[in-house]
Amino acid sequence: MSIKKYIALLPLLAFVFVLHAQDNEAVTFEMKLSKSKLGINERLRVDFTMNRDGDDFIAPNFKGFRVLMGPSQAISSSWINGVRSYSKTYSYTLSPTARGSFTIGQASIVISGKTYKSSPKKVEVTAAVDKPNEQMTVDDVADESLHLVAEVSKGNPYLNEAVSVVYKLYVSPSISVSNYRPLDNPKYNNFWSQDIPITRLNAQNGTYDGKPFRYVILKRVVLYPQRAGKLEIEPLSLEVTVDVPTTRRDFFGRPIYTSTNKTVSAGQRTLNVKALPEQGKPANFGGAVGSFDFEVTTSKTSLDASESLQAKVAVSGKGNLKLFQLPEPSLPGSLEVYEPEFKENVRTTLSGSQGKVSNNYTIVPSFKGKYPIPPISFSYFDPKTKQYNTINSKEIVINVLSGPSAGGNNNAPVANNKQRVSATENQFAFIKLTPNLSPVGTTYFFGSGCFYLWWLLPLLLIPFAIIVRNKRAAMAGDVMGNRIKKANRLARKYLSTAKKALGNKESFYIALEKALHNYLKAKLKIETSEFSKDKIATLLTDRQVDLDTKDGFIALLKNCEMARYSPFSEVQMQQDYDKASEVISTLDKQL
Repeated sequence: MSIKKYIALLPLLAFVFVLHAQDNEAVTFEMKLSKSKLGINERLRVDFTMNRDGDDFIAPNFKGFRVLMGPSQAISSSWINGVRSYSKTYSYTLSPTARGSFTIGQASIVISGKTYKSSPKKVEVTAAVDKPNEQMTVDDVADESLHLVAEVSKGNPYLNEAVSVVYKLYVSPSISVSNYRPLDNPKYNNFWSQDIPITRLNAQNGTYDGKPFRYVILKRVVLYPQRAGKLEIEPLSLEVTVDVPTTRRDFFGRPIYTSTNKTVSAGQRTLNVKALPEQGKPANFGGAVGSFDFEVTTSKTSLDASESLQAKVAVSGKGNLKLFQLPEPSLPGSLEVYEPEFKENVRTTLSGSQGKVSNNYTIVPSFKGKYPIPPISFSYFDPKTKQYNTINSKEIVINVLSGPSAGGNNNAPVANNKQRVSATENQFAFIKLTPNLSPVGTTYFFGSGCFYLWWLLPLLLIPFAIIVRNKRAAMAGDVMGNRIKKANRLARKYLSTAKKALGNKESFYIALEKALHNYLKAKLKIETSEFSKDKIATLLTDRQVDLDTKDGFIALLKNCEMARYSPFSEVQMQQDYDKASEVISTLDKQL
């Protein structure tokens, strides 16, 4: 073989040598951490890197962390100076759930039929650290700035004792919430529940984890546990649209916000419900728990036979008023008693139900005499004193003054001194069948002036009706014109309303936003469903509106949205009102 042929084989031999060298290269599989010490408000990146391709990757149990993202996979392969390098990485982004020292365990992978494991590493989680927002993602900021909390009034209530649950959404002052919707409402199994309506969401100042936050109360409910033992309160989950500030600025130098959707949950709560004590429980106990007063009253105590009176059995106070039966009176058999009418006057607050429930009995005596209504007892359990209480009513005596005696003969004949009337052949002769009566001052409508007037009036009204109909048809046909007129009127109305509401942030910006929207309806002829800031900006540009006026209008719309959850002073409100008047006036001239 010639030297030239040997030289031609050298590249092939070099390639085989490189492949053989790589086959003999040691396999590495290791875990890399972005940091070994971090604050509880920071994120940790974990990479599992190998120099050979593998399968059946098994991640460790990230105890003490929540997986925000991952696993994401990256592969790198290159040739440098005849040397091939290969790298494959599985990456996770983690968020700490508590402070302390945690160990991220071993991960495993199968490479060329052999199992390799990474070495465990320790991570120390400290208290929250200052971290500028520009170094954090939008989701990072939203995670730290949004919390849903369920505040439970009692963790160890008695059976049928009121427990209030208040759901609060905490929002950091650095962000704002533009919308939310429930994803999963709790069912409250094994509880009797009563919602307390919230007519208006009012943002209040508070603290969360020692930091200043604003919060709104989204839901309030009062629960009465119906079973002893450990009862679970299902979590409330929401999807919230969050506006997070960025480093960019708008025309007025204010930060531009970007939106993201976050899911927050209040978490599951457990109540340890205590059974009512058996010791000292009265025989007539009917399940009433709380603090009550009891009374039995009658509308009268003296009456005649066949007259009626009202007897009321009432319980008032604070507790589970809707969850027990009222005691029934024991009445003498000679008193006729009708089914009771139940009346309820109960209102529910966070401390429980309070008010009054009663049964009203209608009683009719048939005979003369005195009839006692025996005392009635009512028992309840007071969770504050942890004791049973019994209230006894007083005996009431009903005195029937007149009427037949219960023991006498009431069927004796009664003397009749009236003269007997004998029947004749025509016993109805006293009824006159033809009275021959005539009306006094008779006037006839037929043929009178009013008759002809009413007869001709419809004919005279026909031309007028045709004119009115044509006019209304023309007005109804001008759909666009009617919409523009209506939108113009509404814009003027809401702008006037906004001026009156200066100083009241929520009312002012609601009215201002409606005025701006109705103005656009009139001028650009668009529907409410088309209201988006990008769409409005495009339309204003197409109509050759100058840049300052367009940016000023969009900025006012953003202010109206931001004002829902951001503090605005009266000076800022006055400036926005003046700016709205100026922008609308300028748009009128340009459009």
